[in-house]
Amino acid sequence: MKALIVCSSVSHGNTRRIAEAMGQVLSAAVVDPARVDPAELAACDLVGFGSGVFNGRLHPRLRDFVRSLEPSSGERRQAFVLTTSGLPEPPFRPFTGPLVRALEGKGFEVCGSFSCRGHDTWLPFRLVGGINKARPDAGDLSAARAFAEGLRTS
Repeated sequence: MKALIVCSSVSHGNTRRIAEAMGQVLSAAVVDPARVDPAELAACDLVGFGSGVFNGRLHPRLRDFVRSLEPSSGERRQAFVLTTSGLPEPPFRPFTGPLVRALEGKGFEVCGSFSCRGHDTWLPFRLVGGINKARPDAGDLSAARAFAEGLRTS
């Protein structure tokens, strides 16, 4: 299986660490959206899309990258979403929902999503040095590897 993870990780490297743990299991490169040619995705069996969460939304660089993709005219491609955030995803306004819908509109079948806490220094948390200072931790990385193993074997 050929896999690739497109990841926008800009604040503390939280999302990048999770993506790299998954990439080890999937033998997948982890690339920034600005450094990947959208045509490369056509050769992949599985593509991960990852971002930290900023004010309840995923990073604009990842959102713009997905918007720029050409819709698939053939077989639906497999994808997954990964996020890190200081706070849990609220059920009344899921921050992964818009990305999942955009990916489905481009011909991807989203086969799962992974989210974990990450170090967050968004105001007002910055005043106390941030929250989740030790996250993602070993448990989060282990859970990310297990999630990726599930993708690999399914």
